[in-house]
Amino acid sequence: MNTIADNLTRLHERIAAAAQRAGRNAEEITLIGVSKTQPAEKIRAAFEAGLRHFGENRVQEWEGKRTTLAGLSATWHLIGHLQSNKAARAANAFTAIDSLDDSALAQRIDRAAAEILSPEPMRVLIEVHLGGEETKSGVAEGELPALAEKIVQLEKLRLAGLMCIPPFFEDPEEVRPYFARLRQLRDNLETRLGRRLPVLSMGMSHDFEAAIQEGATEVRVGTALFGTRSYPQ
Repeated sequence: MNTIADNLTRLHERIAAAAQRAGRNAEEITLIGVSKTQPAEKIRAAFEAGLRHFGENRVQEWEGKRTTLAGLSATWHLIGHLQSNKAARAANAFTAIDSLDDSALAQRIDRAAAEILSPEPMRVLIEVHLGGEETKSGVAEGELPALAEKIVQLEKLRLAGLMCIPPFFEDPEEVRPYFARLRQLRDNLETRLGRRLPVLSMGMSHDFEAAIQEGATEVRVGTALFGTRSYPQ
């Protein structure tokens, strides 16, 4: 568990260095620990080391850990693809849904959030499909404006920005154009909607520094924080 604390320190140092190279303030950038497949004790160790944002891929997996971690004052992000039949469960289990890509799904989450009777709307991001990979989720670029216009009309959702999972390249510089493209899409959308969308969630363990230089405000890091994942057989 000391390794997690050490890794977190190194990650903050790398984030600060990347922000400095980009002429940005490191405090503008939120580190989300990708805790999918990680046991509750590792999540708790990261929290005790100072991390406050965590990302899970599946509703059911997070529900299995949630009770154990109920006392932690953290922000819990759903960063994986959400099936429509789990929308209500997701609205109850997570603080933010960062992978919204469908208007019908948005409406289901909005209805579920209304039933929770929370005074604040749920923060959501739209996941944009960049790179054309069939295995990746997200809304197509051409459909993004229409989806955003529908989401901003929903009372219990607060559209904060965009998210993407671009293709993997060994050289982070090859990923940079995708990050720049997401930023451009966000800027265009702000103009179209007449409102700020401050969040760009992009960049993972191997390329988050390039993402920061292209404007990321949230980076999602798993392996560099928790170590190599061990998936169940």
